[in-house]
Amino acid sequence: MTFDSPDLVHLTDPEFGPISLSVHQDGDGPAVLMSHGFPDLGYSWRHQAPALRDAGFRAIAPDQRGYGGSSAPDAIEAYGMKQLTGDLVGLLDALDIDKAVVVGHDWGGFVAWGTAVLHTDRCAGVVGICTPYTPFPGTAFLKRLVDGDVERQYMLWFQEPGVAEAVLDPRARQVFEKLMRSGVDPVELMDRVFVDGKLHMNPFIDLDGMDPIGEPVADAETIDHYTSVFERTGFRGGINWYRNVDANSAAFPQVGTAPIDIPALMICSEWDPVLSPALAAGMPSLCSDLEMHTIAKTGHWVQHEAPDAVNAVLVDWLQRRFGPDA
Repeated sequence: MTFDSPDLVHLTDPEFGPISLSVHQDGDGPAVLMSHGFPDLGYSWRHQAPALRDAGFRAIAPDQRGYGGSSAPDAIEAYGMKQLTGDLVGLLDALDIDKAVVVGHDWGGFVAWGTAVLHTDRCAGVVGICTPYTPFPGTAFLKRLVDGDVERQYMLWFQEPGVAEAVLDPRARQVFEKLMRSGVDPVELMDRVFVDGKLHMNPFIDLDGMDPIGEPVADAETIDHYTSVFERTGFRGGINWYRNVDANSAAFPQVGTAPIDIPALMICSEWDPVLSPALAAGMPSLCSDLEMHTIAKTGHWVQHEAPDAVNAVLVDWLQRRFGPDA
């Protein structure tokens, strides 16, 4: 198994039919199943996989449903929490793995925590990177933040099919060149977030006019890879995850509120403008076996920006909790 040569693994969704996942793997040993966010790919874990392999673990990183080389069903309802967590469990079944430590970043973090709640018997442990264990914000809450102006909040702007795709699909390179950036001190972001006294939380809507902030965290080869993949697939699959947030909350209110009793690790990124470490403050009351760490002066793309720091925390925890001497 090599991380650079993904395999196509075939699953069956009881509601939406056959699903294929393009899956990167590396190493042998206890399984670590990694779930990426938006807009991202299994490729995003390329810095973590060798460290996990060298530490005696089996790294598994799919392009998730709607992304890259994996299936992208037409129906918006095919991207709900039931389906996304079901894909991870189905992948474990297909690989003949009983349990895995599930690791997630960004939207993949919500899927990781959801898997820990809805499929606890398949999770040896769970790790959130940037994404805390908390309920996903619903659209009603988000509308209150921006006085109902959906264009000022990206998750709201994503809700109407076709709107965001029309902007993002022709601008795949700009998405990654302008947004895949290092963290900056939050004080520097204030002029971007508040314009004329109004909160603006939609960096996707005006990529042509955006002046990027922070340093690039991806080299030219990485930008080329993301660009080529998303120019081929478009962004619809990943955006459809957001179109299920209210349905997810209604169907699975326990995700983000139910106690988690398996080993859990939270890796925060100090300067993440989307998922601030402050959002993880309530986790100790919900997770009975929790460790928390913060990577200093890093932003949302922390596993790209500071891979050595992320790997050090992740591998240390995995070895202590699931290694041969655990």
